[in-house]
Amino acid sequence: MRLSIAEIFFLELALWLGLWLLDDYVATLLTLIVGAIVSAVLIVALMAEGIERSKVPKKYFSVMAVSILVPLLAGAVYLFIFGGQLMFFK
Repeated sequence: MRLSIAEIFFLELALWLGLWLLDDYVATLLTLIVGAIVSAVLIVALMAEGIERSKVPKKYFSVMAVSILVPLLAGAVYLFIFGGQLMFFK
């Protein structure tokens, strides 16, 4: 089964929003950790791709970019809904 970038985006968004609604502390930590790791992998992959072309499909880079943006977007939506209040600060 091949998913389009839009389908991957919405699936990830649903999962991340669910995580944010279940536990905002864990979601905050995972957003920072996953975002940092995926960003580092994407940067290294783009640098390697710039040095020597590979057979990695363009979709890989798009999925990696979506995987960086979606957790941040889900966190922003959560903060907007709850007026910028994280429950673990209370």
